[in-house]
Amino acid sequence: MIDRLKRLLPDAESVRNNRWLRWLGPTLHDPRLWRPSRHGVALGVALGIFFGLLVPLAQIPLSVGMAVLLRANVPTAIASTLVSNPVTFGPIYYMAYRIGNTLLGKDGAHAPQNAPKPPDESTAATPEGTWERITSVGKPLLLGLAIMASAMGLLAYLVVTWLWQLKTWLSGRRTERTALPLADTKQKTDTGQ
Repeated sequence: MIDRLKRLLPDAESVRNNRWLRWLGPTLHDPRLWRPSRHGVALGVALGIFFGLLVPLAQIPLSVGMAVLLRANVPTAIASTLVSNPVTFGPIYYMAYRIGNTLLGKDGAHAPQNAPKPPDESTAATPEGTWERITSVGKPLLLGLAIMASAMGLLAYLVVTWLWQLKTWLSGRRTERTALPLADTKQKTDTGQ
């Protein structure tokens, strides 16, 4: 399974030659950015999810730039930005809007008395009416996206760290089980049995 995941991740050369990432220059040659480590992979996934959810454009350059600054794994930062794609875009933005709307107190029965009213038909087609509609959606959406991106990035970091530790523990247990029969055989040969 790990080999399959490695094939899906971009290689160092293709990232270094990407026209959108050339601005990072020689900093992309640091081997720590490409070597899988528990902290590097977990941080790379967290950064990719954070920027994938928060920023609708230029997610990959932003996540790679931050991965370089924080010495996170670059391929996982790139791959995890795909959390937002044409299939997930609508549900993510709808959920973010609902979260922001709820937190701002504009949701349904809990709306305050001074909540902005939707523009009437006569002002809806004017630039002012359009701007009012955009700003009424913008604040809850931005707040919801910021909260979702932060929470999901933190959760991704914790889950990847936990899974990495679980994998290490399980492989250690497997090694112990295979080493025990060898130790028993060696003991028997030492005692002459």
